[in-house]
Amino acid sequence: MNNIIEISHLSKAYGDVQAVQDISFRVKEGELFAFLGVNGAGKSTTIHILCGQLRKDAGTLIIAGNDLDHKVDAVKRELGVVFQSSVLDKELTVSDNLACRAALYGITGAAFRKRLSEVAQLLDFEDLLKRPVKKLSGGQRRRIDIARALLHRPRILILDEPTTGLDPQTRRLLWQVIDRLRKEENMTVFLTTHYMEEAADADYVVIIDGGKIIAGGTPLELKNTYTGDFITLYGVSSAQVQAMALPYTQIRDAYRIAIENTAVAAQWIAQNPALFQDFEVTKGTMDDVFLAATGKKLTGGEKAC
Repeated sequence: MNNIIEISHLSKAYGDVQAVQDISFRVKEGELFAFLGVNGAGKSTTIHILCGQLRKDAGTLIIAGNDLDHKVDAVKRELGVVFQSSVLDKELTVSDNLACRAALYGITGAAFRKRLSEVAQLLDFEDLLKRPVKKLSGGQRRRIDIARALLHRPRILILDEPTTGLDPQTRRLLWQVIDRLRKEENMTVFLTTHYMEEAADADYVVIIDGGKIIAGGTPLELKNTYTGDFITLYGVSSAQVQAMALPYTQIRDAYRIAIENTAVAAQWIAQNPALFQDFEVTKGTMDDVFLAATGKKLTGGEKAC
C-alpha cells in the first residue's frame, strides 16, 4: 500500500510549551490508523496542523501526494474531518446544514440532492432532514457530523474522538459505516479515541505522550512488546494464587496473573492441573500497552501507581 499521509520531523510550540516535538509517522492508504494519547499529549495540535488550521514551526506534511505548505486547498479537498465538538449550526435544519457545507465544494442542485440521499441512507437519518439540529439527540447529531465530513467523498476521514458519549447502538452503526467505506471506497481513517477496543481493531497504532511519539506498531506488535499474557483463574483462593509467586490482581471472583507468554502459561497448566480447573489465557489489552508505554491511563492521564 502507498503512503497517503507522510509527516516528517513535525514540531509546534506555544511559547515555552513544546506541544509537538519532532514527530514522524506514515499512514498507508486504506488503513485504519489510531493516534493515541492523553489530553495534552499533542494529538489535537497534530490534527489541526494536518487539516491546515494551524501553522507548524518545523517539518513537512505530504497528504495524498500534496505538500501542505504549497497546496493547502488541494489537501483540504482530500480530508473529511469530524472534530470532538459538533460544528453544526443548531438553528438550521439537518438538510440546510449539509447544503451549506456541500456548497463549499461546489455540490449544489441535483448533485447535492443525490449525495444527500446517499449519506442519509448510509447513516440512517432520512427522517431527520427537516428537523432543526438543536432538537437532535447526541447520537443523531454525531451522525450528521459524519455525514457533513463525507459529502465531498474525501479520501481521508479524520475522526477525533468520534464515539465519546454515544450509546452502544449508535457506536455500532458508525463503525459499520466506517468499515463499509473502507471496503468499498478504500477510504483511509485517522482515528483518535479513548476506547481501546476501537484502537485494538486498527491496522497501525501510534502512541504520543508529551508531544513525542513513544511507541508505534500493529496492535499485535505493541502487545508483544509492552505486555505479556494473562491467566485468569476462577474458583481458587488467594493463598493458592500467592503460592505461585507471580504478579496478579484480583478481579471480582477471579485472579488475573501476569505471565511472559503463552508458552509459560502452558507450563504452569501442565505442572498444576488441579489448580487450573477453570481458567482462561488472554493476551494483554491495548489498555495494558498504553499503561506500560506511558505510565498513564488513557481515560484520565494519571500516573500509574
